[in-house]
Amino acid sequence: MAGLAIASFTLLVISGLALAGCSKPPTLLEQVRQQNELVVLTRNSPTTYYEGPEGPAGLEYDLVKRFSESLGVELRIVVPENFNDILPLVVRGDAHLAAAGLTVTDRRREQVRFGPVYQEVTQELVYRYGSGQPDSPDDLKGILEIVAGSSHAERLHELQGEYPDLTWQEVENAESEELLINVWQQLIDYTVVDSNELTINRRYYPELRPAFTLSPPEQLAWAFARSDDDSLYNAAVAFFEKIKSDGTLEQLIERYYGHITEFDYVGTRKYQAHIEQRLPAYRELFREAAAEHGLDWRLLAAVGYQESHWNPEAVSPTGVRGIMMLTHAAAKDLGITDRMDPAQSIHGGARYLTNMINNIPERIPEPDRTWLALASYNVGFGHLEDARVLTQKNKGDYDKWIDVKQNLPLLSQKKWFQQTRYGYARGREPVRYVENIRSYYDILVWYTERELAEAEKARPVQFDSPAL
Repeated sequence: MAGLAIASFTLLVISGLALAGCSKPPTLLEQVRQQNELVVLTRNSPTTYYEGPEGPAGLEYDLVKRFSESLGVELRIVVPENFNDILPLVVRGDAHLAAAGLTVTDRRREQVRFGPVYQEVTQELVYRYGSGQPDSPDDLKGILEIVAGSSHAERLHELQGEYPDLTWQEVENAESEELLINVWQQLIDYTVVDSNELTINRRYYPELRPAFTLSPPEQLAWAFARSDDDSLYNAAVAFFEKIKSDGTLEQLIERYYGHITEFDYVGTRKYQAHIEQRLPAYRELFREAAAEHGLDWRLLAAVGYQESHWNPEAVSPTGVRGIMMLTHAAAKDLGITDRMDPAQSIHGGARYLTNMINNIPERIPEPDRTWLALASYNVGFGHLEDARVLTQKNKGDYDKWIDVKQNLPLLSQKKWFQQTRYGYARGREPVRYVENIRSYYDILVWYTERELAEAEKARPVQFDSPAL
C-alpha cells in the first residue's frame, strides 16, 4: 500500500451563510459519521503501518482501525510521498488526523494539536558495528543523514549550539528504515532514528548499533488540525482513555514489541545463516505440511528452528528428537514411525501444533490463540491451563498472552504450583519459547517478503510486439 497518492479530499466545511436561519452546522465528528469515513495520514514503517502476512498491520494501523470502528465508520489510510508533508496536510485539512509515530515537540505544537500520549521513545544515533563507535556528537566523522522534517532535525539543531561542528543532511522521500539500511550497507556512516524503530530493524540488520542517545524520553501522539471544533479530538481522548483502562493499548504494544526487548546478536546472525544454509533443504516440507493444516509455513518453520535449529538428527537428554523434537509418546499418537525422518517429523509437528491450536477456546482471537497454543506445544496443555487458572486468580485475563505469560513462571514456585492440577513445570521456558518463535517468525517473514520483492524487480518487462 506504499505510495498511495493523496486523493483530492477536503474536509467538509459548512459556513453559517450556507445554512438557513439559525441551524447549527454539523461538528467534525458528525461530518465523519455522515461521510462514513475517517481519513488518516501515516507512513510506511514497521512501527506504524505496513502490509503483513494477514493484511494491513502496524501499531498505528491497529490503533486507528479500532478508533474508526469505535466511531462506526470506515478507515481510509493515506501515505504521503514525503514524511515532511504529513503535518502541512493535517493543517490544511486534507485528513482528519495523522497517526505516523509523531514525536510531540514544541515546534510541532505550534502547527497542530496533539492527542493523548500512547508511547515513549528516545532518539538514537546509529552506526554499523565494526566501523568505530562514536561516544558523542564531537566524535562524528563521516556522513550523517536523517529524514527531512523529522523531530531528529529539531534535536540536532538544538545540539548544534553545544557542538558547532555538528553537520548533517536531511533526506527527502526517505524513511528511517531506508537510512538504517544505508548505514548497514556502509553507504552512509550514521543516522538518527527513534528507539522503537531501531529495536525492530536490528533483528534484520544485526550489525546496526546505538552509539548514544540524543534525547530524553519523548512522547508519541496523533496530530489534529487546530480548531475550535473539539468533537473528533474529544472522541480520540475518550478512545485512548478506554483502551488504556481495559488493557487494549498495553496488549497492542506487547504484540509488536513484547518479544523483541532483548537483542541477541550472535543468535540472530546464526539464525540468518541457517535460513540460507539449512532451511532450503526443508522449505518445501514445511510448505506442504503447513498447507495441509492451514498454517503459515513460516510459523511452522520457526517452531522447527526453536526446537532443533533445523537439525533432523537432534536429540535431547529427555529423549525428544528430530526437527520438531517430538516425544516418543507424541510420535506414537501421531502415527510417526521414524522421528528422525524430516518429512515425518515436520508433518507430525504440523499435526501436533494444529491439535494444540484446536484445544484453545475459539473465542480467543489471533494472535493470542496461536501464542497460547505454542506455549502448550512446549509445556503441555495441562500446564498451560494451570497457568490460565493462576492468571484468573491473580486478576488477569486468562485469554490474553500478555497476562498468561506473567503467570507461567509461577508454575516453578511451590506456593503456586501446589494450587494447580498438574503441579510443577519450568514455567519460564514456555515464555522464552513463544517469544523466540515470534521473533524467528518475524525475521522469516521479512526474508520471504524481501525475496518476493527482489524477484519482482528481476522479472523482465513484457512488451507487446508492434503490428508490422
